[in-house]
Amino acid sequence: MVRLPLTPAEVERGQRLGALLRRARGQRSMLGTALAAGVSPETLRKIESGRVATPAFPTIAAIADVLGLSLDTVWSEINQSDGGPLLTGSGHAVGERLAS
Repeated sequence: MVRLPLTPAEVERGQRLGALLRRARGQRSMLGTALAAGVSPETLRKIESGRVATPAFPTIAAIADVLGLSLDTVWSEINQSDGGPLLTGSGHAVGERLAS
């Protein structure tokens, strides 16, 4: 099976996802976060750097859980654009959970 190249929108979403996870991780170690989520530190590093723009859902769900992020927040954050949210999850403001 041949994998199609990512679209610019998919690449941007991957970069937004990585930025969200880095912000949410804060001062926590990458190693500790990755191990708590059951993923390799290399996988987390690639996602945070945007090198893996379309990670598997269970991977993101596990990392989000460890970081205390709701999937609605993740969805909302990665689907925004400079002009505002493109798609909404629960209707909560982006980053609302991070501020708590």
